Amino acid sequence: MKTYLGKMRGERARHVNADWQDALWSWLGAFSGMGAICWLNDHWLSQHLLVVASFGATSVLIYAAPESPFAQPRNVLFGSVLSAMIGVGCFQLFGATPLAISLAVSLSILVMQLTHTVHPPGAAAALIAVIGGPEIQQMGWWYPLMPIGIGSSVMLLIAILVNNLARHRRYPRFW
Repeated sequence: MKTYLGKMRGERARHVNADWQDALWSWLGAFSGMGAICWLNDHWLSQHLLVVASFGATSVLIYAAPESPFAQPRNVLFGSVLSAMIGVGCFQLFGATPLAISLAVSLSILVMQLTHTVHPPGAAAALIAVIGGPEIQQMGWWYPLMPIGIGSSVMLLIAILVNNLARHRRYPRFW
């Protein structure tokens, strides 16, 4: 019994250390990814918006749950861009109305499922296209490209770098 308890304590200590290491790698990725987008927004693209709320949720997936199917590059990029396009189309057809909101979110889910690119923050990108206010709405069809496409690409590059620096992580799992 004593040997079993000692073994359990050792495994628990390794698990706690692995949790801390994993959390720190996730923090580093999220800080670097969002920092890169903010830097680009402030220094390179000062007249354009590059930071949107859906990138917070994308950060959780690609930096804290990189093994998730929803966090894989194809899902992140295409799920977000397709959804943003749907959101822009819904806004242009129906304005910032309950119908546009409902259609943007539901159609983005439908399209992501049919294209096998489900990325939950994609539905948020569609919603932001409708309710994001004048700054977003004036972007029109540029919104799916910038901020969504460019921002997602920058975050993916950081995720590939940071997640593969850690010995216990591999990203992506599949393309």
